[in-house]
Amino acid sequence: MLKMLIIDDHPLVIDGIRTMVKNVEYISVEGYAKTARDALSFLEDHPEIDLILLDINLPDRNGLDLCSEIRQHNKIVKIIGLSYANEAGITAQFLKNGADGFLLKNMERNELITAIDRVMAGGNYLSTAANDKIIQQIRKFDSDIQNIPALTRREKEILELLALVKRTSEIAEKLFLSNHTIDTHRKNMLQKFNVHNTQSLINKVKELGVF
Repeated sequence: MLKMLIIDDHPLVIDGIRTMVKNVEYISVEGYAKTARDALSFLEDHPEIDLILLDINLPDRNGLDLCSEIRQHNKIVKIIGLSYANEAGITAQFLKNGADGFLLKNMERNELITAIDRVMAGGNYLSTAANDKIIQQIRKFDSDIQNIPALTRREKEILELLALVKRTSEIAEKLFLSNHTIDTHRKNMLQKFNVHNTQSLINKVKELGVF
């Protein structure tokens, strides 16, 4: 018998999940918790729990942090994250914090059962919508990477010195160039990255991982 704990502060969600699994003979809902504190207390008293359905938003704590704490103390229990929000960042963070799967709360019964079976068999499960969102984000990231302006070796040298708050004259002296040449390179980089001042340029290239 698979013993399950539901951690969610919405009675409708709890009732909905219990209804979905009530006729599944190998699943037993052993309890539910509406707060992180109650959840940790329940797990301490019931180490036999096999599966946790964990909401991201709890009254006393972030579900992502709770997921991480549970995983630190229990490497065996399976965890499936729950959320109304279909955001790639939330899904990825749940998995990073030790979850075995992720479902949106508008899931159908068949998807819930499939997810449970998959993670209990040692696999992972992402809802179709969440998986699609992650793919979209990856494609966007790849597109952004491809569109990052290229810097010449000289521009990188100047940029690194600008990041050290070096004045134009200091940079020119160090690189054996004229002040005019340094200013020209700086203006070219501002145009490449579509920013209006040196600090914005430095922030932008750091954000894009250029250096």
